Amino acid sequence: MQVAIVGIPLGFGASKIGSELGPMAIRRADIRGKRLIDHIRDLGYEVTDYGDIEIENPDYVASENENPKYLNEMVESCSRIVNSLKPILQEGSFPVILGGDHSIAIGTFSALASHARQRNEEIGLIWFDAHADINTPETSPSGNIHGMPLAVLLGMGEQKLTDICGFAPKLNHKFLAHIGGRDFDSGERETIHRLGLRQQFFTMSDIDRCGMAYCVEKAVEIASQASGGFAVTFDIDIIDPRFAPGSGTLVRGGITYREAHLALEIIAEMGGMRSFEIVEVNPTLDRENITVEVAGELILSALGKTIL
Repeated sequence: MQVAIVGIPLGFGASKIGSELGPMAIRRADIRGKRLIDHIRDLGYEVTDYGDIEIENPDYVASENENPKYLNEMVESCSRIVNSLKPILQEGSFPVILGGDHSIAIGTFSALASHARQRNEEIGLIWFDAHADINTPETSPSGNIHGMPLAVLLGMGEQKLTDICGFAPKLNHKFLAHIGGRDFDSGERETIHRLGLRQQFFTMSDIDRCGMAYCVEKAVEIASQASGGFAVTFDIDIIDPRFAPGSGTLVRGGITYREAHLALEIIAEMGGMRSFEIVEVNPTLDRENITVEVAGELILSALGKTIL
């Protein structure tokens, strides 16, 4: 299989700067003496690094009452993401996407959904995150778009974002599974229950009660119902800050280092994944490159690396 590494240095969807440096840091990280691309080759893949997608960065500071913030720049950047990823998908490569804040999922999944649509297929989604990311401008307390991407993909929120690629929703809610949530806004909780998604959100309480393996296997069952397979997007803040301190929206009580690897090992073993992205790695907030190196290691688990 051909693996395509793609960096998306977009950080203005978040409240703190620094996640735009994530792609470069993950690429350059020393992971047990080697770079990420070399480790991927050691797993038997052919790898091409397509570099970073050019982002339309804002040249101003958004006002406090702007909601959503930097909308036009986000629409243009997501359009560029779609245009860059589509040829990679058409050639049959497996994208490994390095973020960037989680707003990039609007562009990345739109590209995947559009590609599947051309093949008369739908694609599922497994979303690893401490947060729901299902706010709309009406429910968002901040106006930051990195808290809205899942809502956008489900067809809710700002029309300029939902209409990227010319159709909405991008994601059929029946094929969504969310893992690791522990910090939801009140409006997000209402949306989840209104859409009947509670059984598709595997919160930290569910993981505590049932175990990570059970929750991930159920998530794969849900997302695999889509005819075109499923994508995985992994926000590093799902991991407890003790193990991954380099992110801008840390919440205590997350999964452990080993639970993160177990989750991705199970997904790789079960099959059906069509792309993998990791987001919200902020090197400016990291300690001794711990989080950057963890991100690289998790990519390898997603690609099938095991202990034996």
